[in-house]
Amino acid sequence: MTDLDALPTPSLLLDRDRFVENHARLATHLRHLGVPLRPHVKTAKSLPVIRYALRDQPGGVTVSTLREAAACLDGGIRDILYAVGIAPQKLADVAALQARGADLTVILDSVEAAQAIRAHRAATGRGIPALIEIDSDGHRAGVAPESAALLEIAAILGEDLRGVMTHAGESYHCVTAEAKRAMAAQERDAVVSAAMRLRLAGHAAPVVSVGSTPTAHFADDLVGVTEVRAGVYMFQDLVMAGLGVCAVDDIAISVLVTVIGHQAAKGWLITDGGWMALSRDRGTAAQAVDQGYGLVCDVAGRPIADLVMSGANQEHGILSRRDGAAWDLSAYPVGTRLRILPNHACATAAQFAGYHLMVGTRLTGEYWERFNGFGARER
Repeated sequence: MTDLDALPTPSLLLDRDRFVENHARLATHLRHLGVPLRPHVKTAKSLPVIRYALRDQPGGVTVSTLREAAACLDGGIRDILYAVGIAPQKLADVAALQARGADLTVILDSVEAAQAIRAHRAATGRGIPALIEIDSDGHRAGVAPESAALLEIAAILGEDLRGVMTHAGESYHCVTAEAKRAMAAQERDAVVSAAMRLRLAGHAAPVVSVGSTPTAHFADDLVGVTEVRAGVYMFQDLVMAGLGVCAVDDIAISVLVTVIGHQAAKGWLITDGGWMALSRDRGTAAQAVDQGYGLVCDVAGRPIADLVMSGANQEHGILSRRDGAAWDLSAYPVGTRLRILPNHACATAAQFAGYHLMVGTRLTGEYWERFNGFGARER
């Protein structure tokens, strides 16, 4: 299959050249800083994408669900960091993945979770390696690097302590290059200081892990850090473009839709791609340029000036001019194929079972399946 007109809509497209360039850009930057990249697969959720991203990396991945961990293990990837705070009820599934050969590390930021891991070791005789999550920016989770909780959790974990990690989620609000560089330094300093406190207290902390797509691209000094995690970098999206992390032309995924109607009095094109295809993510709404539910492109992937996806019902997308002005809808008759660039690559890709690969404006005929879901035993 080589013709976009033959695809059903909505369909998820992946520009292979842009994906390859996006990966190379970050991998090269981190190589110059002397720190390996541990790709976060929450965006891709696809073994062909992950295997490509690991071609020039040590081999470890980051996941956000145990379903991702199981799929990676099925694909022969053993070194896995589950980077969402562990719930005690999930320890049995973690242990089952370990029994199948996974070198699976979890994260936590509470005494209760640490006690659950210690109780698991006492009951089974087997440990579960853990990283303590550090709060580097007040964004979401983690313990402060200077807190008493850091050493208390470490003492409970004992030999299951593997190190520290953090995610600078506030970097998604850093617009200038200077702000992103400052956030990258803040992220680094928080985990490096936490690791030093642990070591001075007699605890091993071999892993010092940082990561967000903005800070990964703008870090200029990662001394003391042992790995960097990032996921959206593979595909990029409008949020990243709005932050200056990438250009719109770097965005590697898009959703192919078909015009199914006109509302001339309202200045609307109606498509068959609603929020079930693009998601309800409005991550650009707080940025300087609000891209609605996505930026509209022609079938070749070229942005159409001033045209955005301004509304989203379940199966219907509403396209209109950004300024609300009247325009000639007849240029896009019913049956016209268009492509929508997403606000948030993770949320949009999650709506689909796989990617249709493209090179330039042509399909390659390849279809890369995705694995969705949350539990380790979901199939």
